[in-house]
Amino acid sequence: PVGEWDSLVAAVQNGANAVYFGANEFNARMNSKNFDREELKKAIEYAKLRNVKTHLTINIVIQNNEFEDAINLVKDAYLAGIDAVIVQDLGLVKKIIETFPNLEVHASTQMTTYNKEGVEQLEKLGVNRVVLARELEVKEIEDICKNSNVDIEVFIHGALCICYSGQCLMSSLIGGRSGNRGTCAGSCRLPYALLKNDSVVNKGYLLSSKDVCTLDILPKILKSGVKSLKIEGRMKSPYYVGLVTSIYRKYIDLARSGKPYVVEDSDREKLMQIFNRGG
Repeated sequence: PVGEWDSLVAAVQNGANAVYFGANEFNARMNSKNFDREELKKAIEYAKLRNVKTHLTINIVIQNNEFEDAINLVKDAYLAGIDAVIVQDLGLVKKIIETFPNLEVHASTQMTTYNKEGVEQLEKLGVNRVVLARELEVKEIEDICKNSNVDIEVFIHGALCICYSGQCLMSSLIGGRSGNRGTCAGSCRLPYALLKNDSVVNKGYLLSSKDVCTLDILPKILKSGVKSLKIEGRMKSPYYVGLVTSIYRKYIDLARSGKPYVVEDSDREKLMQIFNRGG
């Protein structure tokens, strides 16, 4: 996850073999620093020289009057050498595949693809990879991998929405800021009170889900058939990106080495300290 230049360096230097980032428009993290067109070229060049793939996020719903600008952004990234674009909008997916037949298109987790039928439809459309919804169990992921011909990507660490991926309207209804337009206000992260007959039954961060951490089940995920493991964090610091990347690189390599798979308490503690929502 690369929200700025220092995060790009941190990810690459700590063992990532692919990064994803947004331009200054049409991405689901408009509040991170992101990259303008010149920085985009520079980022792609930096990654390519180090054999790291680059994925551009255009992972929001596109309005009709923005469509041409969105295609122009894809064109600029394509000419700069981007490896793939991660897209939510189905109409934009179709147009990109028609216009840039050699460019990989990845279905964003914002599409909420959570079963074989969804993957099959995206496969028919011409998508190269599907980033599954974050709510799935390993056995569900494994079943999808066995029954599809496209690459499957899953999130292995980071924030989890209380809603199903990409379906939240809470922020837009409360404050006019839509997660499907890249400006989620994180309404679910606020404190709330649960009332019964006007008396408070419970209060606190009742809707704020804990972050995902898959260190303990990483070998199972690797055996499921997924082609790519994804870390969330474009709104996080470069230090977060570097630390989380380095720890998962270490344990992916360990899981593939044939040696006993044991997670060190010190590594788990580092992940808890760098960011956590209360355990």
